[in-house]
Amino acid sequence: MSLRIYGNRLIETLPGDELRPTSSKVRMAIFNIWQGSIDGCRWLDLCAGSGSMGAEALCRGATTIVGIEREPEACALAAANWKRLAKPEHKALMIRGHVLKKMPTLLSQCGGLPFDRIYFDPPYNSELYEPTLAAIVEHGLLSEYGEVAAEHAVGKTFEIPGLVICREKKYGKTAVTFFQREV
Repeated sequence: MSLRIYGNRLIETLPGDELRPTSSKVRMAIFNIWQGSIDGCRWLDLCAGSGSMGAEALCRGATTIVGIEREPEACALAAANWKRLAKPEHKALMIRGHVLKKMPTLLSQCGGLPFDRIYFDPPYNSELYEPTLAAIVEHGLLSEYGEVAAEHAVGKTFEIPGLVICREKKYGKTAVTFFQREV
């Protein structure tokens, strides 16, 4: 299967429902909210799937994109998608593994600088939300003025020490909660 992203580019996705790509409606809404802050940013894609959000960020000018995905096929596909889209000056890195196990060493693997935009989209019924959001704070992964967007089912609530909710959006049965560092 293919998916159309920014600039009328196609990326490959895996067939079936197991790893659902972010819907085009939600994807466009997030990039509209973050427009003006993607160009030149460092982007982290947690539970990246086939990499559609990172690919979109890359096409919109992110200079560094890093993804973590545990499923081998999806990880390989995301890496191939990003490689096809990346320019020589871009850094694109896909890391295969469990998100919580890879986060402690992430900064050292990625040049030591935190990320300006973090997109997090685990399976909606997973227990990954709170521990992963807490790990973002614990490991200093979010830059001073950065934001995290967590995609989830409508009705989920969050209380994460070190993060404050700056906005919440609903798109049918899908919601996205945006966080910033607590000051």
